[in-house]
Amino acid sequence: MTEKTAAEPTGKSKLVVRLRLALAVLVLAGIGSSPYWGPKALSKLAFFRVRKVEVLGAKYTPVSEVLSRLAQDTTHSVWEPLEPLQARIQAHPQIAKAVVTRKLPGTLVVSITERRPVALVPMPAGLTAVDENGRLLPLDPSRTPIDAPVVTTTPRDTGLYHLLGTLQRDAPQMYSQISSVVRVGREELIFKLPTFQVRAMTNVTLARLSDIEPVEHDLVKRQLHPAELDLRYRDQVIARLP
Repeated sequence: MTEKTAAEPTGKSKLVVRLRLALAVLVLAGIGSSPYWGPKALSKLAFFRVRKVEVLGAKYTPVSEVLSRLAQDTTHSVWEPLEPLQARIQAHPQIAKAVVTRKLPGTLVVSITERRPVALVPMPAGLTAVDENGRLLPLDPSRTPIDAPVVTTTPRDTGLYHLLGTLQRDAPQMYSQISSVVRVGREELIFKLPTFQVRAMTNVTLARLSDIEPVEHDLVKRQLHPAELDLRYRDQVIARLP
């Protein structure tokens, strides 16, 4: 009796199989682009069941909370409508925007844009993170490291939070040096830095705050260490020594 053994697939045959599979996926994806019957028909195929979820952009938001709001598992298809999924995720108070896309055959990709904390505000329950619009964020500073200045004002002080948000984006080095901001009366702010403080009006801009840099460098060259730099007077930076 002669035994027959199955021939091992050659490298060429493996390539052909991969190409056919890729072509099949592309054809099905083209069908899925039909706005009327494509996705509905493909959603019934087990080949397109959700097997994996990728979450991108989550720094402060626990991935588990994103997955909980997404509520997708192997009983669902990647061809189900994406808009309701995005809406559920964007309802999270930490998330400003969510985009859900498909990676065929069985992966959903969730790309989120978070509301970033720009300050910590003392509240009755402790320090609370706020974003640049003064929105309270669901972050616990005792559990989540937040590198942001402590601001002794209210969440309604949106002008200050917008300024801190601008600093965080456009002047991160200066922003990282600010440990706290104190409102003095109705018109003034004091920014606490590691070795001195900056006094300014409440309408101070990023450009005006940048005026302290050349003055600080000049004082260092002269081996002088200011206690305060005052920006309240137009086109002047007044250095007060200890």
